[in-house]
Amino acid sequence: MLLFLISCFSVILVSKSFFRPFGTWKRDMRMQASPWFLGEVSRFLISWSARSKAARGFLHFLTSSLKKNGNGKAENVMVEGLEGEEYTLLDLPDLALECILERLSPFQLCSMAAVCRSLSERCSSDHLWEKHMKQKWGRLVGNAAYQQWQCYIASRNRAKLQESKRGKGLLGYFSIFSDKMWNNRSRENEIVTEQRNSLPVDSVKAWYLAIETGKLRFPAQVYNRENGQVGFMLSCYDAELSYDSSTDTFIARYSAPGRRPTIEDNIEWNRIRAPAVDVPAHVLHVSDCLHDLKPGDHIEVQWRRNRDFPYGWWYGVVGHLESCTGQESHCQCHLNDSVVLEFKQYAPSSRWRQTIVNRRDHREVGNGADGFYGGIRKLCNENEISTWKSLWPTSTLE
Repeated sequence: MLLFLISCFSVILVSKSFFRPFGTWKRDMRMQASPWFLGEVSRFLISWSARSKAARGFLHFLTSSLKKNGNGKAENVMVEGLEGEEYTLLDLPDLALECILERLSPFQLCSMAAVCRSLSERCSSDHLWEKHMKQKWGRLVGNAAYQQWQCYIASRNRAKLQESKRGKGLLGYFSIFSDKMWNNRSRENEIVTEQRNSLPVDSVKAWYLAIETGKLRFPAQVYNRENGQVGFMLSCYDAELSYDSSTDTFIARYSAPGRRPTIEDNIEWNRIRAPAVDVPAHVLHVSDCLHDLKPGDHIEVQWRRNRDFPYGWWYGVVGHLESCTGQESHCQCHLNDSVVLEFKQYAPSSRWRQTIVNRRDHREVGNGADGFYGGIRKLCNENEISTWKSLWPTSTLE
């Protein structure tokens, strides 16, 4: 009963009274609450909690204004009416404290971590942040994004190594001294805070915050690139994405050989996905579904304008051969070596309406006029199919 009481009140009070919006977490990650309000709550709980030491410790946490001193320790304020004893949140049993931390949001964990070193270590635990990583970024972060994160870590380590080498010798010491003198005193508290909350560069929390703050660009794919330009309707292209927390949207950078990257901003979540296959955008995907394709199957096919450009994935369906009547009971198309790929977003008279590939020996096929068709994916996931259908153009394309 006590554990249930602690958990419920901790979630309600911590989430609604103590924390500021995430956008200000870097500037000020201290917990604040109304002393009068918390005092009233504490008196109510004291009369109801039957003098449990853990409950008294938790009540002290609620009624205390936690302040940090220069050593990063929490200064404790005595709770009146508790036999003169002092208790803090850290006096709670490990299970109760863990139950509280597991219910905190990412910005609440960041705020809690700023209280003292002990809570900083607990609130930076990988197992707490893995849940948040999976909930927010799991759908978008794949193997390619993880590799990008490893490269980001390596680049940061190299930068730190170079900085440490720079600091050696008389000139290095003079440079460090001049840098410190140049910084004004208003930056001192921020520097102390950043040092106090420094993270291992390979922690899950560091990864989460690198994406959340837009510092890490990660590879993903964008549906209907360039704001749904007609030439990209019902396609999905590789891009480097960065997150903009102020608008809850993404910024994409599309690369092209010999050209400056194309930038697109304000991309909504429903237009983003993790790469469907672990194949670079310039590499032909080896199809493993050709022998199973039959009319009505939903597919994605690689296509590019010319061999210098990266592939994009285009949505289509398997159609019937011209010699077939289209009646399911008499259809023999699945036995033929030729497979019709149909793109019904285009008008029947359009040259982009369909193409034919060989299921026995399919490689990249095409020409300079019609582009080049590459690997094929059969779509079996209903969520993938419904996503494509939700992006269907409002009018038929030519």
